[in-house]
Amino acid sequence: MQTKDFYFDLPQELIAQDPLEERSSSRLLVLDKATGKREHKHFYDIKNYLKKGDCLVLNNTKVIPARLIGEKEETGAKIELLLLKRGENDIWETLVKPGRKAKPGTIISFGDGLLKCKVLSVGEEGNRYVQFMYDGIFEEILDQLGQMPLPPYITHQLQDKNRYQTVYAKYEGSAAAPTAGLHFTQELLKEIEDMGVSIAYVTLHVGLGTFRPVKVENVLEHHMHSEFYQVTKVAADTINTAKKAGGRIICVGTTSCRTIESAADDNGYLVPCSGDTDIFIYPGYQFKVLDGLITNFHLPESTLLMLVSALAGKESILDAYKEAVEEQYRFFSFGDAMFINPSEK
Repeated sequence: MQTKDFYFDLPQELIAQDPLEERSSSRLLVLDKATGKREHKHFYDIKNYLKKGDCLVLNNTKVIPARLIGEKEETGAKIELLLLKRGENDIWETLVKPGRKAKPGTIISFGDGLLKCKVLSVGEEGNRYVQFMYDGIFEEILDQLGQMPLPPYITHQLQDKNRYQTVYAKYEGSAAAPTAGLHFTQELLKEIEDMGVSIAYVTLHVGLGTFRPVKVENVLEHHMHSEFYQVTKVAADTINTAKKAGGRIICVGTTSCRTIESAADDNGYLVPCSGDTDIFIYPGYQFKVLDGLITNFHLPESTLLMLVSALAGKESILDAYKEAVEEQYRFFSFGDAMFINPSEK
């Protein structure tokens, strides 16, 4: 299986630069998983495709202002850090640009010394492990100095930080938003619950594993970066109850999908757990829990495109993407959505 098999041509102007004013007014391409039939709707129509007994799985991670701009203390050279994963004793795994200026021992200063870090070591893939030094509360300092870590293809300044958070974001730790959830409003979620659809909240802190590009020709040689996830007993019970009763398990976003597939036993039931997952889902994968998926439109040759292809079939997905381009759908983080609609159970 070659990475180039997942390429499609995307005009630059279809990359959404700003979120829509109304979250749920984005467009929705509904793809029937069994037949490949496509419908063009709006996101608020999603409730017409859900039914009593279904379970909607949401990732309640919260994006931290993980982008820090600082300078090398010795030379004043500008250095940018992206916080990826928190360890103990204020040690973080980070992505540093330019990496060549951040050798072990380097001190980087942020906000006129309000926050400093020392580069401890370099990881296998070039990531830097740094230890922060500060007076006060780290989260408060980060909120003061950090910026929302928008993907590089978004060049516009974000006017409202909350628009890069889901309305149900709860647990801080992500370097990127679980963007499929950005389309939901509290009102829409209540309407869905009132229909008899159960909602389960799981957590996966989005890091490099989700958006790191595939740089190898052979898909099977790609290694996913691990990310922290947690499935509580409440979430596991909610999903398992729906599954036992014949309900469909529908994930909102690839991160929710990867979380429940990581936490499932061999029989497809969820076990309460937490830890790191580097699960890589690509065509040929047999889903243990998930039936349907609400997701945004993904980058060409990305692991996310491979995941949706595993669920609906590569040809069906690429045909749907071709039609989305023709219909001028908005792509990527602030773009429109797709619902891979499972067959009736």
